[in-house]
Amino acid sequence: MFLDFFLLLKNQSIPVTLKEYLDLLEGLDKRVIGLNVNEFYILCKVTMIKKEKHLDQFDQLFGAYFKGLEEISEEEFYKIPKAWLQKNKEKFLSHEEMEEIKALGGLDKLIDRVKALMKEQKYRHEGGSKWIGTGGISPFGAYGYNPEGIRIGQNESRHRKAVKVWDKRNFVNLRDDIALDTRNMKMALRKLRVLTREGLAEELDLNATIKKTSDNAGMLDLKMVPKKRNHVKVLLLLDIGGSMDDHIALCSRLFSAAKYEFKNIDSYYFHNCIYENLWMDNTRRESSLVPTYDVLHKYNKDYKVIIVGDASMSIYEIMNKYGSVEHYNLESGITWMNRFKAQFTDMVWLNPTPKNHWRFTESIGHLKRFMDDRMFPLTLEGIEDAVGVL
Repeated sequence: MFLDFFLLLKNQSIPVTLKEYLDLLEGLDKRVIGLNVNEFYILCKVTMIKKEKHLDQFDQLFGAYFKGLEEISEEEFYKIPKAWLQKNKEKFLSHEEMEEIKALGGLDKLIDRVKALMKEQKYRHEGGSKWIGTGGISPFGAYGYNPEGIRIGQNESRHRKAVKVWDKRNFVNLRDDIALDTRNMKMALRKLRVLTREGLAEELDLNATIKKTSDNAGMLDLKMVPKKRNHVKVLLLLDIGGSMDDHIALCSRLFSAAKYEFKNIDSYYFHNCIYENLWMDNTRRESSLVPTYDVLHKYNKDYKVIIVGDASMSIYEIMNKYGSVEHYNLESGITWMNRFKAQFTDMVWLNPTPKNHWRFTESIGHLKRFMDDRMFPLTLEGIEDAVGVL
């Protein structure tokens, strides 16, 4: 049963290994959980899932694999008479006999069967293969053997709980192909790092400590080093207004995550395409205008440039003088974009428009080619891919 679920995860590209599977079996063998769906769900998730982006896919596969299982309440299991589970004798089987015993074929059948038995069974059974009892090969009861079963009341344990419906759980979307919350954006952006050591020596240098202690014939000699700090420099350019109004919430989360993760970050706004002016405060646009030339002169090539916008506009706004929808630009948008491209070698574009819609908008294709295909969707996978090329 668990092997089939493990293989299902593996076949659906969740990176589980034999070690995770053995960890799950070890946890079950040591009874770190009871017969409780929430505890079992948590154990599976903790042992098998290592990356947060796989959580939602795991939940969906978990629900699909155990689909249709209905809750058997704790109270129902307490209705099973204690005499049915009292140990009088124990059945010992050879390996060959164990191999001949067939499993029912999944938890759904187990649950359906035990519910039916709880309605039908009137007396204690011992040493059998069907009813809830002890010392036999039935899937239900205690002190017997079955390759798939529900243990009830063994060794005076009060684990008289069963399986609930996983399909009714409310799961959070954390997959690669969906919009992100701020926490997941922080995790994706965290990979963009330029780590250097500076400040007070307050972190243990383990290798140097071992070497110096060995040189001193075992006399402990602690060696400390400054902490590593992220000194990546980020210039964030945000398209605002018009068609971008549909993406305000998503872009706000990205802005919040970037401000949290990067200490050296400056941000400016533009509308549709970059022209001769940017601005720092969209609520005071006219009074916070900054000449684009000043931005180009202020930031050197060490900065990583992240442009966020849907790239959806008239092609004239990119290619033509006076093409802007808001003012008469004396130089085309592509002229200003080329100046940024010449200044900054590390530049990417994050597009909140779903990637499968890009082909329907001419301007998106044009800017994607201009960016040398460094345009990525504003999803977890897209941010990770963008960070990977910066």
